[in-house]
Amino acid sequence: MGPLSREAWAQRLGAFRASPAAFMAAPEGEDLGRDLLSDLRSEKLSEPTKVSMLALSLEYPAQLWPDAPAAEAAATSLLDTLVLLPPRPSALRRPLLLAATTVLVTGGALGPASGASLRLLPLLLGLASGGDLGRGFGPASEQRPLQATACECLRELESCQPGLLGGCLGLLRGLLGQEGPVAPVQPLSLLLALALRNTLVIQARARASLQGLLTVRASPPGGGPWNWTLAQAGEAHLQPQAPSWPAAEEEGGLSALEPSPDEARELRAAVAQLLDTSYLLTPVAQAQLLWLLGWALRGLRGQPPVLFKPQLVRLLGTAPLTLLHAVLALKAAFGEALFTAQDEALLLRRLTLAAQHPALPLPAHLFYLHCLLSFPENCPLGPAGEEAAPLLLEPQLCRGLLPNLLLDPMALLARLHLLCLLCAEDEQEERGQAQSPCRYLQELLAGLQQRAALPGGPRALATLCFQASYLVARCLAGHHAVLTPLTHGLAQLYRARPVLAPHFVDLLDRVAPELGEPLRVVLRQEVVSRPGGGEALRWHLQMLARVADRDAQSATLAFLRAAAVHCSDWGLQQALLRVCRALLRAGVRGGLADLLQALARQLEDPDGRDHARLYYILLSHLSGPKLGVALGPSLAAPALTSSLVAENQGFATALMVQEAPAPIRLSVGTQRAEGPVPVLQLQVEVLEPVYSLELRFRVEGHVYAPLGAVHVPCLCPGRPARPLLLPLRPRRPAPAQLDVRALYTRSTGLTCHTHLPPLPVKFADLFLPFPKPPGGASSGFFEELWDSCLPKGTESRLWCPLGPHSLEALVSRHLEPFVVVAQPPTSYHIAIRLPPDSALLLRLEAAQADGVPVVLRTDDWAVLPLVGGYLRGLSAAG
Repeated sequence: MGPLSREAWAQRLGAFRASPAAFMAAPEGEDLGRDLLSDLRSEKLSEPTKVSMLALSLEYPAQLWPDAPAAEAAATSLLDTLVLLPPRPSALRRPLLLAATTVLVTGGALGPASGASLRLLPLLLGLASGGDLGRGFGPASEQRPLQATACECLRELESCQPGLLGGCLGLLRGLLGQEGPVAPVQPLSLLLALALRNTLVIQARARASLQGLLTVRASPPGGGPWNWTLAQAGEAHLQPQAPSWPAAEEEGGLSALEPSPDEARELRAAVAQLLDTSYLLTPVAQAQLLWLLGWALRGLRGQPPVLFKPQLVRLLGTAPLTLLHAVLALKAAFGEALFTAQDEALLLRRLTLAAQHPALPLPAHLFYLHCLLSFPENCPLGPAGEEAAPLLLEPQLCRGLLPNLLLDPMALLARLHLLCLLCAEDEQEERGQAQSPCRYLQELLAGLQQRAALPGGPRALATLCFQASYLVARCLAGHHAVLTPLTHGLAQLYRARPVLAPHFVDLLDRVAPELGEPLRVVLRQEVVSRPGGGEALRWHLQMLARVADRDAQSATLAFLRAAAVHCSDWGLQQALLRVCRALLRAGVRGGLADLLQALARQLEDPDGRDHARLYYILLSHLSGPKLGVALGPSLAAPALTSSLVAENQGFATALMVQEAPAPIRLSVGTQRAEGPVPVLQLQVEVLEPVYSLELRFRVEGHVYAPLGAVHVPCLCPGRPARPLLLPLRPRRPAPAQLDVRALYTRSTGLTCHTHLPPLPVKFADLFLPFPKPPGGASSGFFEELWDSCLPKGTESRLWCPLGPHSLEALVSRHLEPFVVVAQPPTSYHIAIRLPPDSALLLRLEAAQADGVPVVLRTDDWAVLPLVGGYLRGLSAAG
């Protein structure tokens, strides 16, 4: 198939731009990238058509060549097309360079193993240095545009692979310092600044020196000056520009870079070289250059910020906002190390006076106000992040920035923000001062409330009033002299326009308790003092659902009884029931049960009657904490048509036993050998209050009989709890692992269950003593037991090491309850009863320095390995 015509390509590109995803999913989208690369070499298409085709590859490279192999092949084809262009002037060279760079970056093909990357990088560097403009790259008239484009492409590659051009710093410095028209200053300066900043950050993180990168001006042998090692070290994405001002983000670790004196001198020379040529750049490029250099030198040892001082003399008097923004960014970065108090006062005066210019466009006006509100002071008094007016900002200077009702809403809110900060700093008494900031603020809020209260007024005025109220409440949370009039003014606004109830609910959800609590009280009083009917009933119910609580129960219930008569449609009934739900959650019980019973009988809609009946059942059968949890919001419940079904899902979630992380720690305490059966003593600790705790135990297999549950009424953290006793009923004497489950109630009312770590039951935990024989018959009693073990049982002999302890200490610590006959310190006769009906007898005689021979008899052959392991472990246990 031959190349498409200009009209066919125009139609094809238009269809792609209309819906790229749909076009690529269609059959004609499969060959679009291949056809585009092929037809770029066709002589039948004009250059404007090819430029539009290349523009598509710049805008949608990931759709045309989505993976690395396809991107590699596309970049190779684009470079081949570039080489094959005739030497005459052409409009395709710069788009081809940009397209090849974009395709490599977006396709993830850029790297040392990419053939296209190894072709593109030397080409771009040669073009930027002016040394690769031969016969294949057009006449000399295209040199400077191509150099600028090559610098932009290299800057894009350095942005995506930070550190890639770390080996080119010396070469780029040489190009910038050469006399004559070598390369465009602006793209080369931005490229050098970005490469310098990335190299400093990466070397600081690696705690390495600059290694002469600033002075090497020749390409090293074997691969060019690009540094893939630095690029791999800088894989963590580094922003090519400074962060959003004020620069609070720390680039972290620049202080770890300790350049040598020669490197520090070269670094200062490079920065000074860039700053000296910055006046040749456009304002936006100058701002970007200052951002990069300021961020690169911030925190770097041996690099004083005084290097920027000559530029400040020039920049403090410039008009472009971008340069002013860059100056403030430098101030945020270096503070008093670069800016004196006089500089700070000058900046504040300039910002204040410029913001008052009557012909200033709104975006510029908002910019100046934002700079004043976020001004980076040299020595702020408050903690970091706290909003405050600058110390050197004189109130007399700001009189022209006081808000008024004729301003644009955005400008009014910004000026109001500044006025709130001035009120927070005003330490004088307001009484008798007609011109105080707080008095002016109160008058302004009253004016906003009066405009919002106009019947049928635009909603934008009401929105502006609530935005201003929220701003005042946030900035002046502790100033009751301002919040009290604001509260009463908002109550009057609701009295005039109940239709603004959604705005009031949103405001109550967002403000702090300093305004929220008083406002909630006065709004509740406004609602319950109204008659139950009227057109505003639905707004009153919506407001009451937000502000109702345990206070003023009788007035609230009386209002609801009167309103129930007028709730004829489904929407009003649901609004009424939402108020009942709020009262349930608040713990109101008295007259609410009678109201719910009445609603369950008289509401016309069956959904509303069932709703009221369900609330009455929950109120009658659930305690306060569980009722509050059951009526809480359920994030998992979907929005269903029936409100009753939707709430039932929330109730089911709240009333079911739920699995939760264990707030309980259970361990085995010291055992007491007494009683008819072995008893495990358990120590329990809790991380939060736990009620009605039930511990259930289970043993794998049939080694033990089923174990009973242990119940604890209440446990609190920090309060010592008595040991829990768990009787064990072994079917044979053997150690085991107890699987533990806990069922408990939390302080929120939810019943939860959890698995606890298994508890070990050791062989020694099963030891029980024989009943004490009559006095003087201990020796005969032991001999009777000893003789009764044979011939049914077995006898064994083993060596029990003593370790650092004596036999007397070992017996006293581990076997004291079971000693029948004792001749300390060398001889002991020990009788141990093993449940259910076994015996273990030990003779420890003729103890030596390092151990004692033990003769044992038992009527249960299966315990011999357990006894051997237990005796050998006594010395290690201490």
